[in-house]
Amino acid sequence: MKKSTVLTLGLLAAVSMAASNPAQAAFEIGGANGWSLSTDGIVDFFTTYTSTSPLPTGGRSLSLLSVGGNESKTDQRFGTGIGLLPSVVAFNVKAPTTEGVDSTVRVGIYPALQNKTNKTPGTPGTSANRFDTSPNIDFREFFYTAKGAFGELLVGRALNLYQGKNILTDMTLLSAGVVPGAAFRGNTTLGHIGYGYLYTNFGPQVRYTTPDFNGTKVAVSIGEPYAISADTAKTNSPRLEAEVSYAKTYGGTAVQAWVSGLYQSATRSDTAAARPGATNTAIGGAGGVSAGFSGVNLLASAYGGKGLGTVSVQDGDFLGSSSTDAAGKERTHWGFLTQATYAVTPVVTAGINYGQSRQEAGSEAPGVSPIKIQEAATASVTYSFNKFTKFTGEYTYAQNTWDDGAKQHSNQFALGTTFFW
Repeated sequence: MKKSTVLTLGLLAAVSMAASNPAQAAFEIGGANGWSLSTDGIVDFFTTYTSTSPLPTGGRSLSLLSVGGNESKTDQRFGTGIGLLPSVVAFNVKAPTTEGVDSTVRVGIYPALQNKTNKTPGTPGTSANRFDTSPNIDFREFFYTAKGAFGELLVGRALNLYQGKNILTDMTLLSAGVVPGAAFRGNTTLGHIGYGYLYTNFGPQVRYTTPDFNGTKVAVSIGEPYAISADTAKTNSPRLEAEVSYAKTYGGTAVQAWVSGLYQSATRSDTAAARPGATNTAIGGAGGVSAGFSGVNLLASAYGGKGLGTVSVQDGDFLGSSSTDAAGKERTHWGFLTQATYAVTPVVTAGINYGQSRQEAGSEAPGVSPIKIQEAATASVTYSFNKFTKFTGEYTYAQNTWDDGAKQHSNQFALGTTFFW
């Protein structure tokens, strides 16, 4: 069988283009019968150091920056592991083209490289769990696509549409960005998840994408419904998402723009303390635009809606203050990310971005102050050693503000490497 290199299929290619990395390639093995097998992937590894101020006193929702750590004093922590994007090993199986239709199956395995180390110093019973490898495997992608003149049909588990391009265009996708508290360090860092956009997740879905109409594509999907609130009892209506995207080059300027949307309803439990048996609705919009010219790339993206959450889209009241308020009503959420990168030389790129995720006040439980603003700024320098290896150094300043005005901040440093194939 013959071995050659081809452009990567699937998410890796999207990530590569969005983050302005060198072209990636997959290894392909193909036979005379028309079947082919290719593999692509990423290995990324980062060392991080964080210094996070104490959690403000008083009743308040939990903090992404310090949960699981020693929150009564400044928490200084060193860590090693993956960045925002886990390492990836993916396999693509392509069938012979039949009646003008290309059929492909993609299996993407996303392992973490670190063990589950969430030890709280000085706290008995919180061992480092260095033998716990539970976070080390994640089948994020497992889908089938049929592509032809009619467009593309996707069936399976893939990155959701809503806010998908918001995360794919963040420069910290292939680095670290915000490093969360000890409770979450068995997994990825955050990038700007919760600090400029929400995590869209990989979900089971049926998706149709139109052919390319002069740079424009429209995609719609029917997906698995999520719990909107901790009081959600029934998810008996589908999760509906849509995206309109545009990409074209004008002279020496590459332009990309998109809008996406989400709608889903869910019934509250009959025993909920507030609005028992009522319906919660998650509805959101998002969008962005980027332009690249003469080594400069500028980006602005944003989102907004109700019942969305502050970390992951429809997070089921994650960390105690999201999606719905104490009265069972949907909170209003919105945020944005701005970014600029510049290719200083053919192998050195500098970048800076700033993002916010905001939650408007609702009806709150007595004595509990919810998160109001999560914001972060990141500055990075990347050195491309060759077409498939790069090194990144990064500094991030993150700050949380609660509804009562109390603040918490974190200074964070990351240094790591990424290898592509």
